Order: sequence, then structure tokens, then C-alpha cells
Amino acid sequence: MTDEDLDAAARDILTANDRGGYTIPTAGLYPFQWNWDSAFAAWGFSTFDADRAWTELETLFSAQWSTGMVPHIVFHKEDDGYFPGPDVWDTGTTPATSGISQPPVAAILARLIHDRVGGTERLRALYPKLLAWHRWWLECRVAHGIACIAHPWESGRDNCPDWDPGMANVDTAGVGTYQRRDTGHVDAAMRPSKEDYDRYITMVKFGRECGWDQVEIRDNGPFLMGDPATTFILIRANRDLAAIADILGEDSAEPTAWADEMEAALPWLWSDDLQAYVARDARTGVFASAISSGAALGLLAGVENAAMEEKLAAMWDRVRYGIPSNDPAAPSFEPRRYWRGPTWPVVNALIAVGLTSAGRDADEARLRRETAELIRQGGFFEYFDPTDGTACGGDRFTWTAAIWLAWANREET
Repeated sequence: MTDEDLDAAARDILTANDRGGYTIPTAGLYPFQWNWDSAFAAWGFSTFDADRAWTELETLFSAQWSTGMVPHIVFHKEDDGYFPGPDVWDTGTTPATSGISQPPVAAILARLIHDRVGGTERLRALYPKLLAWHRWWLECRVAHGIACIAHPWESGRDNCPDWDPGMANVDTAGVGTYQRRDTGHVDAAMRPSKEDYDRYITMVKFGRECGWDQVEIRDNGPFLMGDPATTFILIRANRDLAAIADILGEDSAEPTAWADEMEAALPWLWSDDLQAYVARDARTGVFASAISSGAALGLLAGVENAAMEEKLAAMWDRVRYGIPSNDPAAPSFEPRRYWRGPTWPVVNALIAVGLTSAGRDADEARLRRETAELIRQGGFFEYFDPTDGTACGGDRFTWTAAIWLAWANREET
């Protein structure tokens, strides 16, 4: 299949997964609108349908809570093929949504989309909603000055070893019985374990029982971990939001200050043992035991650190394709189990934005080349084994198609 054929196939995937103003990640496995998936889908749409790109973001933000939170799932239509569905979350919103958020990449991608296709007035309408969401992160998810996650799903990297210290302290005694749906679509060996899901559902139960009081969830919930990836993303997103403010003639001081304050707090995430920014339990102070791809997003935030970059380079050189989600030298590395080792084209693309910003053109070209090779060999799967390129997870995946169109098959981001 030629690259032109892949372009056409990628556009077909985005169109086929379009449900009328929003895009599902893939049929069956993920039948609703996911937050950061949609932002990347919009980036992909911007390569051939500018109007549809902006509509994707607008539909996502139409489900924004009055608090400013943009939920991680929007249940636009009923579908019993996914667990936990809207009845389990029980947030009482219209449309029904989950009760947690996801990494705030929308401002980063909205700026890239605007750079590509324009649309200043549509960006203007989104700006106050983006600002409110970033403010929600500061008010409801910051501890020790760092962006924290109150559920592994909030990181977008569900079962990453980053969360093991916090997950170990989640009491699942009252979780009850439930029926997963994901393992009916994908090999269970590629998915989070039953023990992981018990803890995930315990956290949902806490949120439901406190009426989705987000400050209560942060302060007293069963899980809270400082996340280098979300922190770096939020720093970059605030800087991009400030740039958007300048484009629109708005005051950029507030998002600039937010970015500066969070960057100043980064030492709390620094692990002397690992010589990197590492996930850390906000309750106990315990660090994760390995470096993850989250650390590789440092350059996205404009954070350069020679010691960490040396560690990340060694991690990358241990595999053949892309940045692995977990260090292959770590005992916790599993090359095909979701976020415990595989490489994800979507994360590679986000890392590449940082490499480009830092002027690391050779590294960006290598990462793009390796990611493109995965897609040429394996198709538009959710993620890949970084050691041999085996395609894993869901097929005909929206954000992998989007990444191909917007970055992997291009000479520029």
C-alpha cells in the first residue's frame, strides 16, 4: 500500500468513525466521544476538512461542566458495549458524561489547527471554554504545585506503571460485581488486569458517592498521583493558550502565570534515583519505580534536562520503534499490554511537537520515520509492540489515522 493509499484509508477511518459532529475512537471497543482522542481527531480532520475539525472541538466542549471541567467521556448515544457506562458514572449531566477529565491537549491542538487552516472566529468562541477548563485543573487537580490525576483514566495512560504506587493503596473491598466489555473486543493479554479494574471502579464509586465533588475527590479520594505527562501537557497548553490570547487580542497574563507557577513546582517530581521527572504519589510521596514516556513530554513544555534526556535516549535505543510507554529495562515492562510497554503513535506525535519546538530536528525525524514504519507495516491500530512492531489493541483507530495525516506522513508537523 502506497502512502497515498494510506492517506485515503486514514481519511476513510475518520469519516467512518464520525457519528455526526463527534468521532468515536473505534467501533465496538470505544463507542462514545473521548476527550483527548477528539482533540487529535480534530487535528487529523484539519488536513482535509477544516470545518469538521472545528466542529469536533466544539462538540467536545458542548459537554463542558459548569465548573469548567471537560469530561473524559461524553455519552452522546446509548451503547451497552462499553463498561462503565453512564448509569455507573451517574453524574446527572446532559448529555451524560463521566465524572473525571483527561489530559488538556485541546489548546495545543487548537493552536496547531489554527496555524494550518485558520478559523479565528471559531477559535475565539472556544477560548473562554479552554480558559475555564485550565482553571478547573488548577482549582481541582493541583497538589504540591503539580497537575495530579484522581483516576488513572484521567491520565489517558490507564495502566501505566507510573500509577502502581497509588494503585497499591486502593481498597477494593466494596467494589462489588461487574461485567467488563473491553475484553470481548480485544485480547485480554493486551488490556488492564482484573485487579486494575477493581481499583478503577472503586474510584468511580467514591466519586459517585460524593456527588462528584472534585475538590473532595482530590483531597480525600482513594487515589491521587502527580503526573509528569499531564503536568508537561498543561504547562504547554497554558503557553499555547497565552499565544491564542495574543492572536485574539485578549490578555495573556493569566495562562502565562499558570504555566510559570507549574514549571516552578517541577522539582517535586524530580527523582534523584532515576534522574528524571517521575510520577509521584501525592498522598505518600512515593515515586514510581521506572521512567515512562510521560517524561519524554518535557520538551513539549520547554523543559530541558540533560540527565533526563540521556536516560530517555537510552530507553528509546532499547526498542526498534518509537518511544515505549515504559522503560524496557524495568521489570514492569510488557511490550504488548496497553500502557505498560507499547509505543503509541499519538504520544509519539505529541513528543514530536516538543522536539520540533526545541529544535531537535534529527530526533523528530527519527521518531516520525519509526512511527510511519509501524503504520505502513501494521495499519491503523491503537498501539504497537515497540520491539517488533506487532499491531495491538483496536483496529481502524481514529487517532492513529489522524496522526498519520497530520504528522507521520509529513515532512513537517
